[in-house]
Amino acid sequence: MKTIISAALISLAAGSAAFAAVQPIPGSITYDNANVQLEKAPAGSTFFHTFSNGDGRDVREVYKVNADKTVTLVNRTVSNAS
Repeated sequence: MKTIISAALISLAAGSAAFAAVQPIPGSITYDNANVQLEKAPAGSTFFHTFSNGDGRDVREVYKVNADKTVTLVNRTVSNAS
């Protein structure tokens, strides 16, 4: 019974994570369906991209390098200062 509940929780968490994917915004590297590929970054590595969002707040995004050298936006934080 514990195995069934654990499997159900893992499945639910995986579905929620896919649903809550971070979407690009103006200023994001992958905004407007940009096809970004990196030549030398190892697959699985991450990097930061920081920019101003236009209202004086700094946006910091984390990207992950995929096996095919494309990148995926995985996290975003926005400063509270304006």
